[in-house]
Amino acid sequence: MGGIGVGGIAAAAPRGLTGREIVVPRPDAAPEAGPAAPLVPLPLLGAVGFAVTADARVIDPLLPALAADFGTDIAAAALAVSAYTLPYGLFQLVYGPLGDRLGKTRVMAAALLFFAVGTAACGLAPGLGPLVALRFLTGVAAAAVIPLSLAAIGDGYPYAERQAALGRYLTALALGQILGTSLGGSVADFVSWRVVFGLYGIVAVGLAAVFWRATRGFAAPLPRSAPGAGLAGYVAPYRGLLADQAVRLVVGTVFLEGFFFFGGFVYFGASLRERFGLAYAAIGAILAGFGIGGLVYGRAVRRLLPRLGERGLVRLGGGLVGAGFLGAALLPAWQPAVPLVPVLGFGFYALHGTLQTRATELAPTARGTAVSLFAFCLFVGQALGAAALGRVVDALGYAPTFLLSGVAVALLAGRFAGLLRPQPTATGPAPAAGPG
Repeated sequence: MGGIGVGGIAAAAPRGLTGREIVVPRPDAAPEAGPAAPLVPLPLLGAVGFAVTADARVIDPLLPALAADFGTDIAAAALAVSAYTLPYGLFQLVYGPLGDRLGKTRVMAAALLFFAVGTAACGLAPGLGPLVALRFLTGVAAAAVIPLSLAAIGDGYPYAERQAALGRYLTALALGQILGTSLGGSVADFVSWRVVFGLYGIVAVGLAAVFWRATRGFAAPLPRSAPGAGLAGYVAPYRGLLADQAVRLVVGTVFLEGFFFFGGFVYFGASLRERFGLAYAAIGAILAGFGIGGLVYGRAVRRLLPRLGERGLVRLGGGLVGAGFLGAALLPAWQPAVPLVPVLGFGFYALHGTLQTRATELAPTARGTAVSLFAFCLFVGQALGAAALGRVVDALGYAPTFLLSGVAVALLAGRFAGLLRPQPTATGPAPAAGPG
């Protein structure tokens, strides 16, 4: 099958983004002169991304405390988790066009303020119902942060430097994954769960203030032709994007990545519990290794990318994920799982980092919309994969499920790598915008 190059189909790109063609750079375009937009400090983007990721995970170890405090069971308390994750996934589709229309940093600053207030208010919730409502509203606000941060990095960094910048950003997200659960559980052992939310809220308020001060002078986007009103105004940009074959390839790949990777990995902890009788605390410590793998990737990507290129990085990621799931299927004892989980984490980020970088270049004139679509497809893939592969676990067991996940991700990575054009170094010509 021939390669699909965004530059090669730019002339036929559909009209759908505010009435204009989706403009994408061609492979023979002139070298990028530098950042196309004001550069938001990467440590600041990392800090707010860390806060959102940690906040999403902090409630997991608090469920027993919530159930005891409100006089209910764990299943009912877990509604506070679903109330956050559902709007977090759905509202990403809202913030993409909104950020492109009003300015990414402006929308992020407002969302961060609501996120901070909502998180702090959770500590004052008088009952489970109000807590669930507050977590819903907090999830609505949090949905803006990571997709628009990725789009802002895409605006501020030339493509050849973007993979390394995104790697450093992913380091902050990995830290949030690691520390969110562990800090939440540790603090709750000594003080009330309400203090946990109060502390997170105070930190988030400080970050919102710093972010607003750092970005308040950024110019708003250039005026565009007005999109349609109501729902149609938000659907039209996505319809325009999905008419582009290269966009469909990237978002379709990330959907399948989420489906098979997280659809299998979500059962890794349960398999350790059922097969080896591990305590939940030990399982949590082992699964934290996924974030450690992400940290290692974030530090290594700057050196690996020039040596392997994007194709090599994708193949490396797919191979490590395949090997990691094979090891998970064949575990003779729990001890080998300790190094295995970081391998899975590194492999996932090596594959996903390249997909994510490509997503930031699919539609440079509507980058927020493109990245939001990308993030939404990953989220939906995770949700559907966990449900579908759960049936495989029930019918066949953990080992066949892990084998299916590993083989599927390895084949997916190999296929995607085969469709990628080799990319230049930071000193070379501007890259093609999408898979080719």
